[in-house]
Amino acid sequence: MNSNGFPTALWVVPVPEFGGVARHVVDMARAGLPGFNLVVLAPEGKLTSRLEELGVTVIKAEFGPDYGFKTSFASLQKAVEQLRPDIVHSHLAYADVVATAVVNALRIRSVIKRGTCVPKLLTTEHGIAGNDSVYHGSSWRSKLMETVHRVRLWGTDQAIAVSRSTADQMRAKWGARGVELVYNGVDIPEVHAAVEQQRVPAEGGPRILSLSRLSPEKGIDVLLDAFAQLRADYPQAHLEIAGSGDLASELQAQAQRLNLGDSVTFSGFVNPIEAMGRSDMIVQLSVWENCSYTLLDAKAAGLKTVATAVGGNPEILGADELVDRQSATLTQDVLQAMRAQLQKDESEPFAWISNEQMAAQTVDIYTRVLRGGR
Repeated sequence: MNSNGFPTALWVVPVPEFGGVARHVVDMARAGLPGFNLVVLAPEGKLTSRLEELGVTVIKAEFGPDYGFKTSFASLQKAVEQLRPDIVHSHLAYADVVATAVVNALRIRSVIKRGTCVPKLLTTEHGIAGNDSVYHGSSWRSKLMETVHRVRLWGTDQAIAVSRSTADQMRAKWGARGVELVYNGVDIPEVHAAVEQQRVPAEGGPRILSLSRLSPEKGIDVLLDAFAQLRADYPQAHLEIAGSGDLASELQAQAQRLNLGDSVTFSGFVNPIEAMGRSDMIVQLSVWENCSYTLLDAKAAGLKTVATAVGGNPEILGADELVDRQSATLTQDVLQAMRAQLQKDESEPFAWISNEQMAAQTVDIYTRVLRGGR
């Protein structure tokens, strides 16, 4: 309990830079956790700087894969002993494992040493896939991590998932029980206004955007093939492929083979809001997504969307915006879906939970856990 009488939630994040999880942390910090003090432990970087700008209490620690397990364990243990939080809430697998080790070590110590602070342990799962190779690369590593997650969930008081699909995978693969659902939030009016502020009027054909890593699981090669055929209907169409990754040179060579010329731009790292402002449609052909911020932002901005029917995507998009990732005719399916979306005069209304609602749902879970319920 903090000096202001509110319980403290210590969020543990193993990454210093921005990505989906960092976005989640910042959105939650901006919304606030009513009735709780939020403290974030993370390695120093852009994330900690942004949190400090928001007035969040930050513990810059030697924590995460770059520092190794022993140092990360010591950093978190020290923070817990000094801060004495009521809740430790971990995000991403590395933080999950270290936090489980620290909190359960304190549970054992409390049997011997009275007065030991033993916080409740919560975890939010942001990245589990139906296809194990998406995150683990090999079958032996997948089996190892499955065992690790099963064990660490035994010592966790509450698990949270960012989509129904994520919760289903946690139950199926890790034997998780009592998983709560809290979607990633998006403030629709704010995102829509921000994109409109960056809006660049179209001068020719439709402008299509890919906003993801240039890696095999993102299906950008399929998008290039489909786009090449789409130009038969829309000769002035333009495709922007934003992002970086191992496939950059290979995808650029593919664009050359397809004679796409200036109709394709490889723009590298971009501000996503600015990129959406100069686009009419986003296409995302991932092998897996849990609760995609890219799709949430695209829908909030009123962009047309086409995505694969994987993970949490069907919870965000309508059936006519989805394609089967396993289809033998995937390229043609993507082409037809793009054509259908482009023929619509306006995008359909979109409703989703706000960041404030996301924070309120999280606070409800915290309150139940501290009262001894699940």
